[in-house]
Amino acid sequence: MKRILITGALGQIGSELTMKCREIYGEDQVIATDIRQPKDEKLSNGPFEILDVMDGNKFLEYVKKYRVDSILHLAALLSATAENHPLKAWKLNMDGLLNALETSRLVKAQFFTPSSIGAFGPSTPKNNTPQVTLQRPTTMYGINKVAGELLSDYYFYKYGVDTRGLRFPGLISYLTPPGGGTTDYAIEIYEEALKNGRYTCYLAKGTSLDMMYMPDALAAILDLMEAESSKLKHRNSYNVTAMSVTPGDFAKEIQKHLPHFVMDYNVDPVRQRIADSWPNSIDAAAAKSEWGFKPAYDLENMTIDMLEKLTKQNSYF
Repeated sequence: MKRILITGALGQIGSELTMKCREIYGEDQVIATDIRQPKDEKLSNGPFEILDVMDGNKFLEYVKKYRVDSILHLAALLSATAENHPLKAWKLNMDGLLNALETSRLVKAQFFTPSSIGAFGPSTPKNNTPQVTLQRPTTMYGINKVAGELLSDYYFYKYGVDTRGLRFPGLISYLTPPGGGTTDYAIEIYEEALKNGRYTCYLAKGTSLDMMYMPDALAAILDLMEAESSKLKHRNSYNVTAMSVTPGDFAKEIQKHLPHFVMDYNVDPVRQRIADSWPNSIDAAAAKSEWGFKPAYDLENMTIDMLEKLTKQNSYF
């Protein structure tokens, strides 16, 4: 990658990925775009454009203007929000993706978009879910992700677009707030543990889901994009994960550092239904063997880092 355009640059992944890419490739080489102006000064250290990904003409205009050779397409509605607004989710998630792929085709740009464990469904094998398996999601977000994986495959086989993607688990970050995902509790629990010493979780105590710390997610994106194309057999999209954990696991780990922390439960039926349709754990063997995926964080060292970083950036803790 040399000149990169990122859509959804103000989102959970986008805000941190933009800064990471500028650190590696240069501030002027990374064009951040979103549908609104950034409030964070950190994103003002390089090019920024207002872009509605539904506007294919404007999309192409910016890619040509900046001579972009790599598009990282992150703009989307996440799982819980998508389930509350399914028609809006279909239109944004699918039409926006199609515009991004068409732009990549027209300028011959390398292309990345994230998929999700949401692409699996209740009939998918729950434990150690294989790279290639049955995908019958029962949520709009999951349907979008399966369709997006297939559409990205189509653009690779039909047009030769260098498409790549990752099936992300829940992503945990101390820098960016939750963005409407089913796994957002895994971010909120750390903040509330420090602020109030108590958290009420909207998922049941024993709900197992795959998770990953944001530094590992960013590294995975960049490692995949830099990987030799001929080695990629499952380019859209690779299973990646760092840990399979429950809300109860998070509570126990936090209590090692904050013994008086209390976890309550008030199950949200919508988000619980979504979580129950996803795997308990997934197999990332293909990503490890084809391009060297190797996460650095598990629950223990992620918890130490989260509590330390959140304490430093929030004086009221």
